[in-house]
Amino acid sequence: MITQTQPDPTDSLPFPYNQQPFCDYEPIPKRIPSIRVLVVNCLLQDERDLSQLAREEWRASAASKLERERHISGLAVENILGNIRRLVEHPEPLVARLAEAVEKVEEFRPQAVVLSGTLSDFDYYDPEMLRRFGAWVVRTKVPVLGICGGHQLVGVSYGARCVTLDNAEPRERQQGRLFEYQYRFVRITDTEDPIFRGINDRDSGLWQDYTTEGRILRVWQNHGLMLDRVPEGFRLLATAYLCRNQMMVRRGGGQLIYTVQFHLEKSFQDLTSNLSRINPNLPPEERKRLLRQEASMRTLWAHPNESRDGRILFENFLRLALEHDPAAEAADETISDLGLRMADSAGAARQPVNPSGSQHETGM
Repeated sequence: MITQTQPDPTDSLPFPYNQQPFCDYEPIPKRIPSIRVLVVNCLLQDERDLSQLAREEWRASAASKLERERHISGLAVENILGNIRRLVEHPEPLVARLAEAVEKVEEFRPQAVVLSGTLSDFDYYDPEMLRRFGAWVVRTKVPVLGICGGHQLVGVSYGARCVTLDNAEPRERQQGRLFEYQYRFVRITDTEDPIFRGINDRDSGLWQDYTTEGRILRVWQNHGLMLDRVPEGFRLLATAYLCRNQMMVRRGGGQLIYTVQFHLEKSFQDLTSNLSRINPNLPPEERKRLLRQEASMRTLWAHPNESRDGRILFENFLRLALEHDPAAEAADETISDLGLRMADSAGAARQPVNPSGSQHETGM
């Protein structure tokens, strides 16, 4: 007896509704031999990190708020470290608080710096701490990856502003803010950037098909603020309907800075650290279900599916960081600028000049 396979009912639906809501298992080879990575914990850690506004508004609740920041920062940093451990054969990570990041860069001499997300608005951060970080990030030649709040921190350091998702000032929307808290599709605007290498590899499995339709990424979003623009000197790499600046890069003057509004570090489930709490003799699907249930009750950080795209972007950043040569890139930029100036000068010399000294109009 021959049984005929029934077609998947999602085949008749338009994109993106025809995509399966899960990712097939894929082994992850460690293709990066080693790298020194400084992971900067950008969440508030103690009272020294607080602004005067935070001290006045939080008062007696400051201790509990800081405790929550420390708890979430532990989860966020562990997600980043988990990516590094899974992608690098011999990783050399070091975690530093935002307040000590500048000194740790000098001591540790990292080959890459990764900035974690944040929880509180920057109004609650010690302004001197933000100033010192901003002064460093605008001149550093160390490759930087900013994630969510780290993306915003870089943008603010380069002159952008943080606004709510409906373009209000954060102070005006302390309550009832619009949030993105789910997997979202974002559109790549510059497919030629090397950060997207392999993102649309057709040999990577069925669950990767969405990347071949409209240059799409599927990534985890968890934010209520966004940058109001792409800062000068940066190039937009990905966008979405609710938050335009989803990803940007600064490449020039010996700098290499990538930032993403979404959480690419969520490409690996945050639940594996609790695996020992689940009976190892249960069927794999039952173990996974119980693991998600437990994590949901404790952290609300469990997700029903994963995104391979974030892992690819993270791996590509680490590779690009190792390839980065600040001196060579600065030299290339100087040569390019010199060529443009020479071309401008030659063009100006060929223009006829009238007796008053102004250039003739060509009529074109």
